[in-house]
Amino acid sequence: MLSPRALILRAPGTNCDYETAHAFERAGAIARRMHVRALAEKPALADDFQILCIPGGFSYGDDIASGRIFALELKLRLGDALVKFRDKGGLMLGICNGFQVLLQTGLLLDGQATLAHNTSGRFVDRWVHLRAKPGKSIFLQGIDRCELPVAHAEGRFVARSSADMAALDAAGQLVLRYTPDASGASTNPNGAMGDVAGVCDETGRVLGLMPHPERFIDATQHPSWNGRLDPTAAGAGLTIFTNAVRAVA
Repeated sequence: MLSPRALILRAPGTNCDYETAHAFERAGAIARRMHVRALAEKPALADDFQILCIPGGFSYGDDIASGRIFALELKLRLGDALVKFRDKGGLMLGICNGFQVLLQTGLLLDGQATLAHNTSGRFVDRWVHLRAKPGKSIFLQGIDRCELPVAHAEGRFVARSSADMAALDAAGQLVLRYTPDASGASTNPNGAMGDVAGVCDETGRVLGLMPHPERFIDATQHPSWNGRLDPTAAGAGLTIFTNAVRAVA
């Protein structure tokens, strides 16, 4: 049986594609990095993959707004192909900038929410504590609590209305939230509504999250691993990639 194949879709300014491809490979997939224009020239290439990931970075320099130009390019040149990929059962993952892109294309939540500037007005780069409530999310199965790093200036989850927030919560789509650390201090780095750090679609096959799981696939990537974590153990982020690969194997 052939190994599952993961497509890592990049654009100018993407800077987490190598790490993301490595994470999928560690999880057992065959990962291929591809420039968005290469896929736009031949959209049928998407049929060769079971997983599509838009990784983190600063696509097109985050001009206008984070992920905006990349999202517009996808909608105009690959909209039908990506909807087809999603609707036929393909898994889609958007990490940080990729989460911003998925929301702005409408491939995730269809306009019910956006990601705004951090309330601090600053770029935030640190580790956060997270609580998962996976529900249908394929990517988060088996995860309860974990730590992952964040690095963004526009990561504040904002629902379009209180009614939309309530509907998403009731549907079990608010699957990842920032949670207090051991001292009880908040680790919400951006002021997100409801402490939301990640959301999924109604099927659980599409996930967008602000934290970077690809940056914690080995225990030694944690800043305080020495004396606290088994250096031979996998990092918490690897589970997200392993879940995806197993689901399509």
